[in-house]
Amino acid sequence: MRRFTELFLALDATTGTRDKVDALVAYFASAPPDDAAWAAYFLTGRKLKRLVGTRDLVGAAIEATAIPTWLFDASYEAVGDLAETIALLLPPPAHRDEATLTAWVENDLMPLAGLPSEAIRARLRGAWDRLDRDGRFVHGKLITGAFRVGAARQLVYRALAEAASVPATEVAQRLMGDWTPSIRFFDMLRGIGDYAIAAAHHPYPFFLAYPLEEDPATLGNIAQWQAEWKWDGIRAQLVRRDGAVSLWSRGEELVNGAFPDVVSAASALPDAVVIDGEILAWSTADDRPFEFAALQKRLNRKAPSPKLTRDIPAVLVAYDLLEQDGIDVRTVPLTERRAHLAALLPPSSAIRISPLLSAADWPALSALRARSREYHAEGIMLKKLDSAYGVGRVRGQWWKWKIDPYTVDAVMIYAQAGHGRRASLFTDYTFAVWSGGELVPFAKAYSGLSDAEIREVDAWVRAHTVERFGPVRRVEPQLVFELAFEAIQASTRHKSGVAVRFPRILRWRTDKPAAEADTLEHLKSLAARRVP
Repeated sequence: MRRFTELFLALDATTGTRDKVDALVAYFASAPPDDAAWAAYFLTGRKLKRLVGTRDLVGAAIEATAIPTWLFDASYEAVGDLAETIALLLPPPAHRDEATLTAWVENDLMPLAGLPSEAIRARLRGAWDRLDRDGRFVHGKLITGAFRVGAARQLVYRALAEAASVPATEVAQRLMGDWTPSIRFFDMLRGIGDYAIAAAHHPYPFFLAYPLEEDPATLGNIAQWQAEWKWDGIRAQLVRRDGAVSLWSRGEELVNGAFPDVVSAASALPDAVVIDGEILAWSTADDRPFEFAALQKRLNRKAPSPKLTRDIPAVLVAYDLLEQDGIDVRTVPLTERRAHLAALLPPSSAIRISPLLSAADWPALSALRARSREYHAEGIMLKKLDSAYGVGRVRGQWWKWKIDPYTVDAVMIYAQAGHGRRASLFTDYTFAVWSGGELVPFAKAYSGLSDAEIREVDAWVRAHTVERFGPVRRVEPQLVFELAFEAIQASTRHKSGVAVRFPRILRWRTDKPAAEADTLEHLKSLAARRVP
């Protein structure tokens, strides 16, 4: 655990890519294989099921520190992060613990699940008495499922590849899907053992596009590019091997239960194929996607009702073919992969190939892009015709050319402290627009401001707080910000009557008084203008 904590601190202390990779390589090369497997598990974004509730964490900390509840609450409000607050408040440990990461996870953390509160608190106090401040912080993050580290997943793949002398593309594929950290798994990750059996139903790493922010004419001849709609759904890979179907989300979760219609249609596919695509809720009446809000009703369900499946049918719009007849075809040019994909897809309403867009030149394609919302799309995808299917983001091969977002000017009415490095700053804001002389909240946003602007807004919030609700502060309605969002629709679940998708801050409107912010009527008019 101490070595893993030191790795966490080393990654957090540097912004240099090479320094991060070197720290990771050193860890993977020297750590026990089972520890290295658990480290790979956490560093690639996987989490333990939430083991302990907030009440027991706070209760155990108050008992261990012997401070009054009000003082703990005040400290938590000042720090903004529960694991960090506990780590800072606890007295020095009585013992020095040298247990491995595996021992901590399997013998201390995982057994917490399902224990009564009294036993949980006793075990927490015992654990804290064996960890220093940094170890307690990491311990708390692992317990709550909030562990994040300053290294992108691609860097972890790269470091594992260097440490094991295995191609990074193979490492990335072996880390996809469900797996249990163990010595055996880490051996298979390094190419020792029978990996094929363990990964019989694993997907491939997803290939991602870069945002196109320049004139598309800079890409050269339009004839060298494939254009298709950028759909707003759930990116997925359909894996059909050994007679079974596995439908994986980009978050590496099996979603078979939520989309039985897609899984059923996949049974008509030939065996030993993998297809990359987008899961969408599809309107059979209009023969185009519903908006994302409809798809959300199908998500996270073990088994949707027959009525829900009928009312909101799901389809997999197929983008690419990654495997055919058990052979990895990702290095085959895109045009050939697509031709093979079109040939093998059965006539099924639940699996269909993504239609290509035709345009004589870039201005013509730009005009088509401007109509994206008519098709409930976010813009256009551009893919080099001779491109291979890569791993992660590879600049220059695939681009996402999104339409301009909706924008409104809104008033900040609430502020809350952020997390991690921003835990001591007010960075999370609630915004409102005018309706009948009152401000009605409609969105929350926390990204888009520079560090200097965040510090300035933080100081303003502290000086203009009107009321406190735990960690939230109501502020004087004076500051106006321009917000951007990708979609808007009517919603009975929100007080404002509208719901926006992916809100973020574009700029601080220091030139505009609060009285000139936009109105709820304007927001509703944007929602009404959507093509149904």
